[in-house]
Amino acid sequence: MYPEDLVMPMKAELTDKGFQDLTTPEAVNNAIKTEGTTLLMINSVCGCAAGAARPGAVFSLTGDKKPAHLVTVFAGYDKDAVDEARKFLAPFPPSSPCIALFKDGELVHMLERHHIEGNPAGAIAANLQAAYNEYC
Repeated sequence: MYPEDLVMPMKAELTDKGFQDLTTPEAVNNAIKTEGTTLLMINSVCGCAAGAARPGAVFSLTGDKKPAHLVTVFAGYDKDAVDEARKFLAPFPPSSPCIALFKDGELVHMLERHHIEGNPAGAIAANLQAAYNEYC
């Protein structure tokens, strides 16, 4: 488990932009099953989360279409919440960071770590905006 003083600023990069921080399995379950579109980011301390995933997810919200709900869990910190979130991501293997879009509780778009690593935040945002245009 990562120390709180390390994790909190990384959580704030998303929560300050409107993402709801989910810390329990119940909160994850309720959020994913919410009607409409929900963007879930499994946050992480790694460099690709800092350099591409978090900024890409935030930048993706600048377009005309965007998910109705924004939620996040933190790998290596909110273990039970992350474990619950990963149940909804099957058949994809555990990956952090990752970003998933759900529509009415169904997974419709997924960016795994290998889609994020080595790509700039703008490419992540463009990928997500294409999914928003289709599903939101």
